[in-house]
Amino acid sequence: MRRIVLAAFALALVTWFSPPALAQPTKSARGTVTAIAGNTLTVKVGTQDMKFTVDKTTRVVGEGGSTAAKAAEAQGKTGPAFTDVIKVGQAVEVSYHETGGMMHAAEVRRVASAGSGGGTTSEQREAGQSQRSTGTVDSVNATTLTISGSGGGGSKFTQSFTVDAKTVVVGSGVGTAAKPTGGKVSLTDHVGKGDTVTVSYRAVGNTLHAEEIRVTNKIK
Repeated sequence: MRRIVLAAFALALVTWFSPPALAQPTKSARGTVTAIAGNTLTVKVGTQDMKFTVDKTTRVVGEGGSTAAKAAEAQGKTGPAFTDVIKVGQAVEVSYHETGGMMHAAEVRRVASAGSGGGTTSEQREAGQSQRSTGTVDSVNATTLTISGSGGGGSKFTQSFTVDAKTVVVGSGVGTAAKPTGGKVSLTDHVGKGDTVTVSYRAVGNTLHAEEIRVTNKIK
C-alpha cells in the first residue's frame, strides 16, 4: 500500500513540474487552391503543392463568408460548409500549424491575388530565402522576366521576376560579350522568348528578384 502511495505521489510531482507543451508557431502560405477533398485543402504556393488539413475549428474568411454564415444559421447549423466559401481556382492565404508532420489550417482567407510568382510562404518572406526555378521564357525586357514550366506532379506554373543591375546573366558567350562593356550585359541581348533558363531568386515584398539567370538552352 505504501508503495502505491509513493508511486502516486511521484506521478503527481512529475505532472506538477512537467513544462507545458509549447504552442506551435503560426505560419502562413499564400497561393491558389488546386483541390478540396474531404478534410484536405491543396494550395499551389509558387511551384510547390502544400496540403493542409481542415476541420470544424478552421476559420474561413472571405467574400461571401458572412452571407454563407447567415444562411447556415437560418438552417440551424453552426457555420457554413468550407466549400460554400472556398473554391478551386481561388487565391487564398492559409494560417497554419505543423503538428505531427501534418499542417493544420487554423484560418483560410480569400485574397485578391496569390502574388507574384504564384505565392510564397511566411518562412520564405521572412528569411528572404534564395530559391530556383527552371522554365521556358515567355517574355523578357530590361526590367522583367517571365517564365513558365511544370512543377511537382506535373502542375503548370508561371513566374515573373524583377531584373536590375545586380542580376547576373550566365550563358554561352555572355562573358565574351561583356568584356567590351566592362562586364555589363543587356538581358535582352542574351535571353529571348523560348529559351530555357534557371533563375535563382529571392522574395522581396510582393515581388521576386532575379539574382542570377542561367541560360541552359538557347533556341536562337
